[in-house]
Amino acid sequence: MNDLIQAGAFLVDVRTEEEFQDGHVEASVNIPLDQVADRLEEFEGKTAIVVFCRSGSRSGMAKAILAQAGISNVTNGGTWQDVKKYIN
Repeated sequence: MNDLIQAGAFLVDVRTEEEFQDGHVEASVNIPLDQVADRLEEFEGKTAIVVFCRSGSRSGMAKAILAQAGISNVTNGGTWQDVKKYIN
């Protein structure tokens, strides 16, 4: 995952806006899980995507939603704290 992040992967935090405001990865975009299906255009054309949340559960669901939409270059990054460790 570190290689993806260092190469400029699209970092997407799928937690709620409130959770995102309480702490997040600096370079990430907040697209709450319940909005992922309606915001697919924001994922299209990205070479690598890392989705993450509080526990890895919602990001797993987001990855499945994206896969159903034909977006397969998605990595479940687990928790936002895990992803934050890779940001320099």
